[in-house]
Amino acid sequence: MKIETVDLNFLGNEQVIASFLLLGGDSAALVETGPTTCLESMLGGLERHGVSPRDVREVFLTHVHLDHAGASGNLAELMPNATFYVHEVGHPHLADPSKLLKSASRIYGDQMEELWGEVLPMPEDRLAVLEGGEEIETCGGVLTAHYTPGHAYHHLAYLEPESGMLFAGDVAGIRLPGQSYVRPPTPPPEIDVEAWMRSIEAIREISPRSLCPTHYGCYEDVTRHLGELEQRLQDWLLFVEEQISEGSEREEIAYELKAKGDAEMLAEGAGPEETEHYDLAGNYEMLVDGLMRYVSKRGEG
Repeated sequence: MKIETVDLNFLGNEQVIASFLLLGGDSAALVETGPTTCLESMLGGLERHGVSPRDVREVFLTHVHLDHAGASGNLAELMPNATFYVHEVGHPHLADPSKLLKSASRIYGDQMEELWGEVLPMPEDRLAVLEGGEEIETCGGVLTAHYTPGHAYHHLAYLEPESGMLFAGDVAGIRLPGQSYVRPPTPPPEIDVEAWMRSIEAIREISPRSLCPTHYGCYEDVTRHLGELEQRLQDWLLFVEEQISEGSEREEIAYELKAKGDAEMLAEGAGPEETEHYDLAGNYEMLVDGLMRYVSKRGEG
């Protein structure tokens, strides 16, 4: 199986959202669709690799957040031979995205159209439901689905056993090409840090040769990468908890976490311009909102 990275050029920016193109056995498959605003880049990427949308037989979604799966309904029309794979908890939100769009609108407000574009419902007969543990034949090989909650309850990661590549969605964090810095994506409403820690340990047990986060690329320093993500998740959670206990408001916490996070990024050798690049995949206001919601829910029960 041959694996290519398709840059979806999110909002005209390179290397923010990836789709992974699998080739082999006279067919093609995709991991992630990206949002509808990236549809032209997706189709252009397929064309550059000599793939027609009708050649795509499987589309594997790590979760249904709009930056990962928002174009699914549109692509279902363009890819009539493709089956779309998603976790059972995410399945209803693709068939009827109204609740998903309502939730996303609370976060993104009047930016919804600019960021994500049109979100169409998926025909039920085009969806295949996964729980984790399944092996799905694709492109002359297989992908194994692994249930990896934490960023979202319904998150899956997909292992390609031959190469050892793990298509990790958001559970392996945000990391941009040429950087070692890993940023935890913690948007509301489903962040569960304890579940995320268990998923990181599960990935260690899978022992992939490389991690391929949707934001962005593939990295072979798996042990270091996971260790940094785990430590930063725990550290940022404690930081937010302390700020809340001191009576700080959301805007102040976001400001302080940005200062902390940017300092950590610069200490790992990134340039100051990289913070805006990382923000496109997960900005601090959104990250703080998710962590504050998690702290509140944990305090309630």
